[in-house]
Amino acid sequence: MTTEAQSKKSKAQLDAEFSELYRAHLRDVYSYAYYRVGDHHDAEDLTEQTFLQAYRHFERAQQESNGRPLRPWLIRIAHNLAANLYRDRSRKPASPIDENSNLTALHTTEQVVEGRDELSRVLEGVQQLPDDRREALIMRFALGMDNREIARAMDRTDGATKVLIHRAIKQLQEMVGDPRKGDGDE
Repeated sequence: MTTEAQSKKSKAQLDAEFSELYRAHLRDVYSYAYYRVGDHHDAEDLTEQTFLQAYRHFERAQQESNGRPLRPWLIRIAHNLAANLYRDRSRKPASPIDENSNLTALHTTEQVVEGRDELSRVLEGVQQLPDDRREALIMRFALGMDNREIARAMDRTDGATKVLIHRAIKQLQEMVGDPRKGDGDE
């Protein structure tokens, strides 16, 4: 029972410390978010998401900070969330599709089958790549990570990561065949 009381006290103490962090840095996080996204409502959402994510990892962040200020950590969370927002928006149409508009080119069954065949060849090719190249491509294209994030995740320099991704793409193109290249030499 004492361990439960200690953990509850610890939780209450963590909550109080997080409340202090929130009060001290709310304006900074909101300002950063607003300058990044330029919209009051989006900035409020990003600020809320930043503090929710920070709350989930607060205890670990305190332990790892060794007494250093946590403001840069909060701003990094806000930065990552803003990047995610931009990435998500770039994947969605900027304007709704008018239901009455005609689609200019419908895919034929043949085109769909060819697309599936090409996708299968690419996925098989990715599986045949060396581990480091496969992981780099997955992080870059499936997870949407940039080269710097991949470099940190793989414990490499930015330059080495760029070269690794370039070589992985080149090797995959050779294995699968680059559809952009014609049969003849130019």
